[in-house]
Amino acid sequence: MSDPLLPYAPLNTLKPVAPDLWIVDGEVIHMSYGPSTLPFTTRMVICRLADGTLWLWSPIAADAALMDAVAALGEVGHIVSPNAIHYAYIPGWSVRFPNARVWASPKVRERAKSQGIEVRFTDDLDETPPAAWAETLNQTIFRGSRLLEEVVFLHRASRTLILADLIENFEPGRIQSAWTRFLMRIAGVTHPNGQLPLDLRLTYLGRRRAARASLQRLLDWAPDKVIIAHGHWYDRDGTAELRRAFRWLL
Repeated sequence: MSDPLLPYAPLNTLKPVAPDLWIVDGEVIHMSYGPSTLPFTTRMVICRLADGTLWLWSPIAADAALMDAVAALGEVGHIVSPNAIHYAYIPGWSVRFPNARVWASPKVRERAKSQGIEVRFTDDLDETPPAAWAETLNQTIFRGSRLLEEVVFLHRASRTLILADLIENFEPGRIQSAWTRFLMRIAGVTHPNGQLPLDLRLTYLGRRRAARASLQRLLDWAPDKVIIAHGHWYDRDGTAELRRAFRWLL
């Protein structure tokens, strides 16, 4: 039986976004939702920092060829978990690149422990970028959710916003299952109207003031592009897409 969601081939391949910035599309994963599961395409981001080292965001499941291709770009200095559900493939990357610092997002240490996954985190992310990448990336925590706070980044030179789950945007033509297509439409995460899934939007009830303040910081960055982990990403009109996707909050 074919997968209910088509991935963004070619997989495990470096795809340039801007100078010193790449994405890599990965396999489809399946997440439990009550008695059912939903498929998600996966995507990681690689950035070359000012000191020449590489910054890996939300690593996907990787084969040896991809890891070799990344190593050929330069020394991996940092491996980043952007939120508490984007961490599962970090252990394999940290074994391959043992000298890299491994950065934990809010509550990810507890989440990994509860799932029985051992991750060698060395540092914790907060509101401001550490000196290691402050010249290259902006950083903030998107607050307000009772369930999932995400660390958001902006690649300054290309004005590329990097989001994990704050926007999901699945293209209907890639969804091979009518049931999956129905569930994703109910969740509000189908292209061209991708946004935060309905279940996560509900976790902001009563706390939208904090979320609006976080969103305003992202809008002040005026992104041109928006890379997301799941689905079709935006290679232009980033600020307009951000406003559209967060109309539920504005």
